[in-house]
Amino acid sequence: MSYEEKGTWAFLVTTLGTYLGYVVAVVRRAGGGPLTEAPYVSTMLWALGIAIVAAIVLRIVVEMAVPSESYQIDVRDKDINRRGDYVTGLTLSVGMVLPLGLTLAELDHFWIANAIYAVYVVSTSIGAIVKIVAYRRGW
Repeated sequence: MSYEEKGTWAFLVTTLGTYLGYVVAVVRRAGGGPLTEAPYVSTMLWALGIAIVAAIVLRIVVEMAVPSESYQIDVRDKDINRRGDYVTGLTLSVGMVLPLGLTLAELDHFWIANAIYAVYVVSTSIGAIVKIVAYRRGW
């Protein structure tokens, strides 16, 4: 497994894990009441920060456990990253229709912010999966 592929796995795992943790935390903080009244802002900011730090730490830990043969990015890595980022951008741009619609419908900020976060998680996860599939199966 290449250095870049390990990084993609670390990003995917931490992004999905922290999002799941965020959803569980917000549901618990709602305490059975309406979700829109749950304090979600600080939880969301913590989840984003933890996702960034966890991805970095996980990548370092994985690299320490299973060192890569090379840290150089080759042409194949660049192509895979470009295509994965293209899919991420395409998915993100299409997905942003959802929070735009929620905004136009004048729904609560809770739903708009959570829709943006969910679309971000879905789009970056799809992009990471495209990269992993490309690493595993090639073009």
